Amino acid sequence: MASEAGEAAQDDSVDEEESTLVSNGKPENEDAEGDASEEEEDEEPRLKYAPLTEHLNPVYRNGDATSAFLVAGDKMIIGTHNGNIHVLSVPSLKPIRVYHAHSASVSGLSISPFPPPLAATKMDAMNRVASEHRGSPRPSTPKQNNKSPSQQQPVPITPSNMIYIASSSIDGNVCVACLTDTKDVQLRNFGRPVQTVSLSPDYRADRSYLSGGMAGNLVLTVGGRLGTSSTSTTTGSAAASTSGWLGAIGLGGNTGRDQVLHSGEGAISTIKWSLSGKHIVWVNEQGIKIMRSNLHLETGESEFAWKRISHTDHPNRPGWDEMAGIWKAHVEWIDEAGLESDDGYPPSNIAVEKLRDPPDLERLKAPLKRRRTEKLIVGWSGTIWIINVHPGGAGVGKEIGERKIGRAEVVTILRIDCIISGISLYTPNLLLVLAYITPEEDTFSNSTDTKPGRHRRKNALQPEIRIIDIITKEEVSVADTLNMSRFESLSATDYHLGVLPAMRISSKATTQRGAFEAIGGGIEAIGGGIWDATMYPARLFSSSVSVRSDGSIGSSVKAASDADTKASLASAQISEIPNPATLAHGMKIFIHSPYDCVVATKPSLFDHLSWLEKHSLYEDAWNLLNRNPEAVHGQSDRASDSPSSTPTKTQGSLVDFFGDDSSQTTLSGQPNPNSQAEKAKRRIGDQWVQQLISKGDWSKAGRICGQVLDTSSSWEHWVWVFAQANKYKEITPYIPTSQLRPPLPSLVYELMLGHYVQTDRLSLRELLERWPPELFDASVIIEAIESKLKAGDVREDSTEDGETGRDWRILMEGLAKLYLANGHARKALSCYIRLQDADATMSLIAEYHLVSAVSDDIAGFILLRVSKYQQKSAPMSELSTATLEPIRLLVAEAHHGIVQPETVIQQLEKRYGMPNPYLFFYFRALWTGDIAQDSQETATPKPATEERLLAIEGKTLVSDHADTAVHLFAEYDRPLLMEFLKSSQSYDLALASKSCEERKYIPELVYLLSKEGRTARALRLIIDSLNDVSQAISFAKEQNDASLWDDLLDYSMNKPRFIRGLLEEVGTSIDPLKLVKRIPLGLEIEGLREGLGRMLREYEVQESISEGVARVLRGEVNAAMRQRGRGQRMGVRFDVAKHHHDDSSNHGDSNKPKNPSKKIRPGYCVGCGETFTELDKDILIAFPCTHIFHLPCLLKYEKSDSELPDVLSTFNTLDSDGEGGYDRSIGPKVDHAALLRTVVGEGCPVAEHHMDDGVG
Repeated sequence: MASEAGEAAQDDSVDEEESTLVSNGKPENEDAEGDASEEEEDEEPRLKYAPLTEHLNPVYRNGDATSAFLVAGDKMIIGTHNGNIHVLSVPSLKPIRVYHAHSASVSGLSISPFPPPLAATKMDAMNRVASEHRGSPRPSTPKQNNKSPSQQQPVPITPSNMIYIASSSIDGNVCVACLTDTKDVQLRNFGRPVQTVSLSPDYRADRSYLSGGMAGNLVLTVGGRLGTSSTSTTTGSAAASTSGWLGAIGLGGNTGRDQVLHSGEGAISTIKWSLSGKHIVWVNEQGIKIMRSNLHLETGESEFAWKRISHTDHPNRPGWDEMAGIWKAHVEWIDEAGLESDDGYPPSNIAVEKLRDPPDLERLKAPLKRRRTEKLIVGWSGTIWIINVHPGGAGVGKEIGERKIGRAEVVTILRIDCIISGISLYTPNLLLVLAYITPEEDTFSNSTDTKPGRHRRKNALQPEIRIIDIITKEEVSVADTLNMSRFESLSATDYHLGVLPAMRISSKATTQRGAFEAIGGGIEAIGGGIWDATMYPARLFSSSVSVRSDGSIGSSVKAASDADTKASLASAQISEIPNPATLAHGMKIFIHSPYDCVVATKPSLFDHLSWLEKHSLYEDAWNLLNRNPEAVHGQSDRASDSPSSTPTKTQGSLVDFFGDDSSQTTLSGQPNPNSQAEKAKRRIGDQWVQQLISKGDWSKAGRICGQVLDTSSSWEHWVWVFAQANKYKEITPYIPTSQLRPPLPSLVYELMLGHYVQTDRLSLRELLERWPPELFDASVIIEAIESKLKAGDVREDSTEDGETGRDWRILMEGLAKLYLANGHARKALSCYIRLQDADATMSLIAEYHLVSAVSDDIAGFILLRVSKYQQKSAPMSELSTATLEPIRLLVAEAHHGIVQPETVIQQLEKRYGMPNPYLFFYFRALWTGDIAQDSQETATPKPATEERLLAIEGKTLVSDHADTAVHLFAEYDRPLLMEFLKSSQSYDLALASKSCEERKYIPELVYLLSKEGRTARALRLIIDSLNDVSQAISFAKEQNDASLWDDLLDYSMNKPRFIRGLLEEVGTSIDPLKLVKRIPLGLEIEGLREGLGRMLREYEVQESISEGVARVLRGEVNAAMRQRGRGQRMGVRFDVAKHHHDDSSNHGDSNKPKNPSKKIRPGYCVGCGETFTELDKDILIAFPCTHIFHLPCLLKYEKSDSELPDVLSTFNTLDSDGEGGYDRSIGPKVDHAALLRTVVGEGCPVAEHHMDDGVG
């Protein structure tokens, strides 16, 4: 039984021949070999290398050397020639457990499950880090030099540590040990050297493994007692046979049983289970064998267990017979989920991309994906096989209903000129080969160098890493040579290649977290917490916020303040920092020799950037940084950290292989101008520009400046460089137009604009349109333009490229824009008027209220849209349309009193004389009220009243210059002239008559003559010039002058046509008899009868109308008289009280109040306020307004006694005359009526004087 030994002695020195590697695998001190070396450097390396030997000092103590190697999950397992097994954590490479398993060299290693699970919880990660910390070597002390097995710290029981490790040795033993349980160990002797061993993927449950070696037997071992040493039943010894048959009958101890699955084809060098556990591959001297295992058998497939499904012959190459036992085959089941991608570079630790899930998570998802085909890579001697192993299943076609065991398909065979010491798949299309180079025969060697009968072994060459394209079957890059220690004495079997697949995650947005969250980081995939925790264990426990627990649930925690612990942690940290290469993302390739360990990784973005800079590929380097700012951070910048640093940031993920907590991750979308990435971009950008200028490519250099420069200092520098080389056009389009911080000096922009003022006006216009005026001093450019215009070489009539005045217009437009930018709107308006830019002028006037400014050049303002050609030949309608907008604006400002009509008349007369169409357009718009409207007025039309007022005001303005208006209207608009003559009274009649007479405007002249009172001449003009009897008759009717009719009759008596017209149209205006009598006898008048008949009919109609009117009038008068009579005969109703008074009322009593109460009630006298009774003797006077008075009260109402009329005595006299009898005569009634008329002739005094008080 193998006993477990403690750690090896720590005082032995390590070999001084330490290999030093650079990124391409070449030693730093190796001399260049001419052009071949230069060509190699021109090609970017596919891998970068880093030595790990210094991290494996415990492995090489006591002169020990490695003989077997395995890396999987977060474990590295190394077997040595002394029979020791070293289990190290990855990436820290700290020893987890070391035990002595064999007495001779370890020949093979295997673990179960493969690959091992990663840490699943944060607590698992913390426990592991704590255990590593407790078990980590402290500063050398005598007490720790020889540690016994019992002194080794126990391995924490975590999912990632729950693995079994099997080792085979040339001592004939196979040792299977549990990593966490030192008692769970078995040692089995097979009697012959064992070359390879492979644990069942489910060893924990089935306790089975396969082994093979020099005996040539493929042995399946099942069972066995823990903590014991046993002998295989295949050895043929008596003890083994006895143990076998006693165990079979149940009488012996459970030492396990062995079954030979295959034999007889020579020594077995390699055995390996597939990742799914369904297949097994083994290699003997005859070839490659694949069989179905006993795992994952479906119903009806039990017979397929341990049945071979494929055989491939061994390589056929010279020397095979002698080297068959030495050339060991290397097999690898490929996990395609862990391969590198064919394109791009792995993400840096500070910006993890969204990639695939970890391989172990992929395998957990396998039942959902129903993974079927497995890929196997075999490298043996100089031949490579790529084999697809297809699983069995139900048959199809003719074989339906039968079960198939599966098949193996060789898809590719490659042959290379070396011995394969290790092989794997790098990407889906690239093979990774560890090549052992056999030395060539030296034909010039001296045979006397060796003694007779002694064979001299040739020195080996340095091993190489080759990457081969599967499709093209060619190497994709120059092989990387590895300078390993003592390589001259090593053979092909001394080298080992192990691969950790690329770990992929599903990343999420990262935020800053506390210390414990940094430890765990969130479990985004299986094993999420372990990697970050194992990266910097010393930092974890030295953090100011780290804590430790007493182990009980709910117990309080306290700060780790023990001074001794802190001191040990600080000391241990220096030696515990992992190699930066092991912290890289992506696939990690470990190359082992007996004395060295090297790790290779895919170059990171930082490595790619460094290579590009080294080879002056600045364009690619800048674009790389622009796409991936994180490329500026190297692994070396993040590997070290202060012992007292506190984790404050999460990684991309903790399952991300060897995450990083030293780089800041932010969520801001804006780059920090002071960040390392931005500084690097500026540095590389400057180098890129300088490189282009050195090549003379100024155009591209200018374009690149616009792409890479982002600071004012760099822009200022390069602008001056271009200016000094007179390369203005190459840099100008790319000068930034937005304000930089700090801003670019205005002198830069002024330099460019000043150059183009002198040389290229088209470019000047483009720049002034694109560059905001805030970037430069506008007054400087104004001065430059004005100087250029004054120089006279750019004029309004100068020609450039066949276009007249092009440069002059450009300078004037620029001058106007600069004036505006400088706050001189009036000067800008003057420039636009000279340019005849109507849109800009009108916009400027509206925005800055500059109507008063146009008074200096009204003619130019009106002609904004009128070209010189139009001024000479355009018709009036075209000119009217072109000048409509400025004319309307001038009219509107005339109404506002800003631009007076006198100013317009004066300037237009001075420039164009009289008459001129532009002044006519102005007067016409004034007269008709056609004015400009702003946007609000356009949206909301003016009320009709306001429009009428504006029209009236406009007519008034025109009337102030009536003679000028008459002249203009007579020249350009005759209908408007007649309207003006009839509407206005302000013009000079003599001048107007003269103007009309000169132009022979007869109707207008007739109107003017009639207005002067010269109607006879006007009538004569109508008859002589117009010969229009109808107009003559109308004119006579309008004047209503009898003498005018006589003149018309006198003139018409010798003109039959006029006589007939008079008969038909004169109507009743003159006496028809007078007209008929004056007709000369014997004058023949055509249509005389019809004319007379028409005249008579008109008189008849007139007479009929008159009679009808008379009848209507009489009827209306009669109706009104009848209505009046009815009203006079109507009575006035009033009430009389039905009670009696003892004393008769004396309404004439002077003691009665003369002004009774104004409260009036029905049935009461308004004057005295008493009720009316049947016994009242006084006359009652009632008015239609319902007011009723006693006659005495009415006479006394609001009058003094002296003013009372003396009618009461008269009434009394009339009443006394009729006393004693009733007189029916009409006389007294008439007298009474006459007297009453004198009293009430003015109506009701109450209604007359108190209507305002509401009475009545």
